[in-house]
Amino acid sequence: MRIATTIFLTDETITPVRLARELEQRGFDGLYLPEHTHIPVSRDTPYPAGGELPREYGRTLDPFVALGQAAAVTERLTLGTGITLVAQRDPIDLAKQAATLDHLSGGRFTLGVGFGWNVEEAADHGVEWRTRRDLGRDRMALMRALWSAEPTAYDGEFGSVRASHAHPKPTQKPRGPVVGPRTLVGGAAGPKLFAHIAEYADGWLPIGGRGLTESVPALRSVWEAAGRDPEGLQIVPYAVLPSAGKLAHYAELGVEEVVLQLPPADESEVLRTLDVYAEYL
Repeated sequence: MRIATTIFLTDETITPVRLARELEQRGFDGLYLPEHTHIPVSRDTPYPAGGELPREYGRTLDPFVALGQAAAVTERLTLGTGITLVAQRDPIDLAKQAATLDHLSGGRFTLGVGFGWNVEEAADHGVEWRTRRDLGRDRMALMRALWSAEPTAYDGEFGSVRASHAHPKPTQKPRGPVVGPRTLVGGAAGPKLFAHIAEYADGWLPIGGRGLTESVPALRSVWEAAGRDPEGLQIVPYAVLPSAGKLAHYAELGVEEVVLQLPPADESEVLRTLDVYAEYL
């Protein structure tokens, strides 16, 4: 099983360069970074985990800039977003950023996408909350048009793009209906999420990995009904606090990669955590 990591990198934590070098030297597989562009001080949306919203949410580094630094100082480490709030981003700009990172890293980039939880943050980006999932789907389709080998137009419900010259192309080759970087969709299990995964992604990025015994077979059913290769589905439990028993359970479900949660802390604390996690490599 491949062991990757995720962390809220901020202006107060270990740097992307230092962390990426340590991960590669120690034999970890990858680094995934979350994003929040900003956290409005006045908000009604509760923190999903309960209690006060942790300080790091309002201080996150831009994941594409940070992953670009990580890519520049590593050769093997995979790089991902966990997740990109695709509805909050201009899809033409995002397509360029993702393709550039995949190109410069030699195909090491995973685009983790999701739909968010902070209504006020999304509203500042002009996102109508009830349409965010359909908006995200539409923007993924527009990006696939830009990533296509030949100039391809797209005219969708929320956006359009003319047939265009758009380079660099992602290094990773098309996989069935999926064009562009490896794509994983985050979110809670359910029919709509599973339909999104089967339509335009390589797999699922479930936070914490709870309930997979029931949800993985349900996703596989939707996946195969969409005509996708049964062997191609990827399940990547995300932000996991590990134990030997938990990782063994994931392996029984066919999981080949897991993303462990690192503390949003300074260099010494993060490196101590990597020492503890090394037993799972």
